[in-house]
Amino acid sequence: MSEEKKVNAAPEEEAELTAEQVNGLRQVRIDKLNDLKAQGRDPFEITKYDVTASCAKARADYEALEARLKDEAGDDEEKLAQLLEENKVEVSIAGRVMSRRLMGKAGFLDLRDKSGKIQSYVKRDDVGVEAFQDYKKGDIGDIIGIKGFVFRTRMGEISVHAQEITLLSKSLLPLPEKWHGLKDQDTRYRQRYTDLICNPEVKDTFIKRSKIISAIRRYLDELGFMEVETPMLVSNAGGAAARPFETHYNALDEDVKLRISLELYLKRLIVGGLERVYEIGRVFRNEGVDARHNPEFTLMELYQAYTDYHGMMDLTENMFRYLAETVCGTTKIIYGENEMDLGKPFERLTMTEAVKKYSGVDFSQIRDLEGARAAAKEHHIEFEERHKRGDILNLFFEEFVEKHLIQPTFIMDHPIEISPLTKRKPDDPDHVERFELFMNGWEMCNAYSELNDPIDQRERFKAQEEALSQGDEEANRTDEDFLRALEIGMPPTGGIGYGIDRLVMLLTNSPAIRDVLLFPTMKSLD
Repeated sequence: MSEEKKVNAAPEEEAELTAEQVNGLRQVRIDKLNDLKAQGRDPFEITKYDVTASCAKARADYEALEARLKDEAGDDEEKLAQLLEENKVEVSIAGRVMSRRLMGKAGFLDLRDKSGKIQSYVKRDDVGVEAFQDYKKGDIGDIIGIKGFVFRTRMGEISVHAQEITLLSKSLLPLPEKWHGLKDQDTRYRQRYTDLICNPEVKDTFIKRSKIISAIRRYLDELGFMEVETPMLVSNAGGAAARPFETHYNALDEDVKLRISLELYLKRLIVGGLERVYEIGRVFRNEGVDARHNPEFTLMELYQAYTDYHGMMDLTENMFRYLAETVCGTTKIIYGENEMDLGKPFERLTMTEAVKKYSGVDFSQIRDLEGARAAAKEHHIEFEERHKRGDILNLFFEEFVEKHLIQPTFIMDHPIEISPLTKRKPDDPDHVERFELFMNGWEMCNAYSELNDPIDQRERFKAQEEALSQGDEEANRTDEDFLRALEIGMPPTGGIGYGIDRLVMLLTNSPAIRDVLLFPTMKSLD
């Protein structure tokens, strides 16, 4: 097979190319581009192209016309052919050439745009000798515009009969060979632009991601929530247990951090009287990368005055059900081998109840640190000297419970030691009004009845500072301005944070967070 024929084969039919071959093919394409420039036909000088239909719309409009004319013609095939000839659907489409098939004075190509793919029939007598020669010299990956009419071939495929072809952008590099069989996920993540071209299902995932976020906004807007934006560069990165990224602000000669949470600024807005606010934005945590974690990810947090964590549970259950129905068309979600039914009421368990259910250890009967440590040793749970009773309860939960929580389950009433920004339960001050939603064994969101007592909050910050001094790099620092806001007065408030990327993973059945991030964090190749 010649090098030029290799370039013009469909991506899935190509043989593996060496770096030397790729460079050779690139030079062939550059030579073609230079020839066009010498003729005064540089495609990169074209600034616009009038598109009248997408590939999908061209196909759908023709099918609708065909159905209407069939009703009019009845069983008369000749009349149908005549009607189709008299009612040609003329279109102007544009997209990337994905394959070409030459047959003497005619040929076919497959054109792909955002909506999908459509075949085009190219005949020399219709497009002209010069345009047909350009078509023959074209390459897979070129971006072209086609004007013509839609018809159905003898093989039954809806196609565009080209009457005019315009080269809009010259592709200088061949598309990756055998992309569908490529095992190197690293390359796909680094070259997402090529991944999107060659794998339609990847594009579908990101279209669905956009629909999920749009549906969230519609749902919250209907409930009277206001979308806001808060700072990404902050002097005190609080609101979550995570290590921040640090940088330096030259103009102010100050060290600043990238935010790890949206919480503390949104609560300031509750103090200011906005009452129902939410933000969807990037946060940054200086931690490792795995199937469910990326240092830069999308978080949504919302806060509602005059409600509590039970109100947040109701909102969350209803919103997740709405998203499943709106985006997936069903409340039954398939992820891997698991089916989760969001149509049923979500189970609600306290953390203590869940640990007892799955480990047999009843922390309601373990009231001191010594008893918690003894239980941990007995069940081979590793803990640190700084860990208190509540920390050890959480370690039991992580070890014995999380993996069992496949169906939607609210885990409530966490120990106060792991919840520094949460209101205590009035009848049980060792625990707080907090919940996490679990599905598929994953934490999907985290919510509180927000702590609005500034005196209690200062004591919690003090405890966090002590943990920080003992080596806990994820502990919060005291935020004096936030305390000042609380002293102005914050109403009883419910708040919640959702990991958008993990939600998209679940609703698109994507195996890793990198599959739902257009440009995931990657180690430099240099």
